[in-house]
Amino acid sequence: MAAADIRYNRLGYVALNVTDLARSAQFYETVVGLTPVASSIPGQQMFRCTGHHHDILLCQAPEPGLKRVGWSMESRASLSAARSHLASLGIAAVEIAADELADLGLATGFRVTEPNSGATFEFFHGMAAASGAFVPTHTKIVRLGHTVLRVRDRLATEAFLTSELNFRLSDSVEGAVSFLRCHPNPLHHSLGISGAPVPGFHHVNFMVTEVDDVGKALWRCKANGADIVFGPGRHPPSESMFLYFLDPDGMTVEYSFGMETFPEADPRPPRLLPMRLDSIDYWGGAPDKRFASVGSIEALVAGA
Repeated sequence: MAAADIRYNRLGYVALNVTDLARSAQFYETVVGLTPVASSIPGQQMFRCTGHHHDILLCQAPEPGLKRVGWSMESRASLSAARSHLASLGIAAVEIAADELADLGLATGFRVTEPNSGATFEFFHGMAAASGAFVPTHTKIVRLGHTVLRVRDRLATEAFLTSELNFRLSDSVEGAVSFLRCHPNPLHHSLGISGAPVPGFHHVNFMVTEVDDVGKALWRCKANGADIVFGPGRHPPSESMFLYFLDPDGMTVEYSFGMETFPEADPRPPRLLPMRLDSIDYWGGAPDKRFASVGSIEALVAGA
């Protein structure tokens, strides 16, 4: 099967490694505003911000960072297309064990190593629905929005994702970052890749339904000792308002409000923005040096 047969539903979930599971679980529940979901696997805690089974998975680990990125496929045929095409490229799939599929609420799926970033990409189909609707506590989160990775060779990674995995380039900032959507999902980006000398995790994003939630988060973070590292501001590429803050391990979390969407057919061409601060923030802000600086990428091993 060809890369064009690989079709996505959405960014399915993001699994993060944390050094103190209890501490981080409390943070993601009380400060970020996610709902806990029990896991039968020791050293793990799931959370949701939607009606899906889960959106975030936290895993106890020696160092913080990205464990994997899960992609929800449009159909079983799309999942099969991804498996076949990756195999044709010599990229081996690691099957997900039945007990782990059950814990994650998935019907079927597999994992591979994205060859440029070293990140684990999970492709799955059939995530179960949650037992009830997501009920916001303090923040009206509508979805897990996107994640961004730090990569050594941004252009090579962009080329692989677009030519072999059917991602589409929405915009890029010259010499810095590429924003990609998982076709045919309409959101401006579900994945970003940022050029960096050391590969790693950049940040994870949650999209909110009211701009006031961005402002409220500023003061909630201050009250709970969570450092603000960028914003509030507004991104020119996606038109979203944003706030970035640090979790207990120093990994970067973002709230955003608003985002451009693309039609499946005849979308506008991607833009190349100049490498200037106002290409990242209309309001002229600059990120703190701690922004997106913490987080390794865990290598894929069978059964992990």
